[in-house]
Amino acid sequence: MGFALFRGEGRLPVEDLRDLKVGEVVHLDGVLYTARDKAHRRMLDFLDSGLEIPFSPSSGVMFHCGPIVLREGDSYRVLAAGPTTSARMDPFEPRVIKELGVRAIVGKGGMSSDVAKSLREVGGVYLSFTGGCAVKAARAVKEVLALLWEDLGMAEAVWVFRVEDFGPLIVSMDAHGGNIFEDVERRGRERLRAIVERGRSS
Repeated sequence: MGFALFRGEGRLPVEDLRDLKVGEVVHLDGVLYTARDKAHRRMLDFLDSGLEIPFSPSSGVMFHCGPIVLREGDSYRVLAAGPTTSARMDPFEPRVIKELGVRAIVGKGGMSSDVAKSLREVGGVYLSFTGGCAVKAARAVKEVLALLWEDLGMAEAVWVFRVEDFGPLIVSMDAHGGNIFEDVERRGRERLRAIVERGRSS
């Protein structure tokens, strides 16, 4: 298992996640692990109890997603795989990054400063997938490799997908402290101040 990221239509390979900068657009080939709140909580419970997690988060990309999947005989077909709001995983993600070796996360809406710090420390990235494009995401899933922790329910279980040309993904938090969400917020504050100043001077 593993994954590879590519830039642009020429599919230029990304050799090191540290090479990526905020604002770049990439696509993904390889292994995605879906994980939402309950799966994150269980991963940490396993760590705290000394139990072995039945998959290797470091060998793929963590995807904040609760997919809709149809079982067809002995196989599965993914109907929708849109991103979940990543802030829900803020309490768990720093440990998942540091202790389980996750280096790339896909989600939507960004994550906390603690998560950004953890990614910076390990040379990881947070990649944004546009909300409302769940069917497009599902089309990139070429195979369901495994279903784990099925007792959590379809949306909360860990699904292991093999994907091709999954994206576009926007580098939103990089390994150097770049954070597109903080940049947007800062520019918004600057524009607001400028508008207020113009109003005062008119």
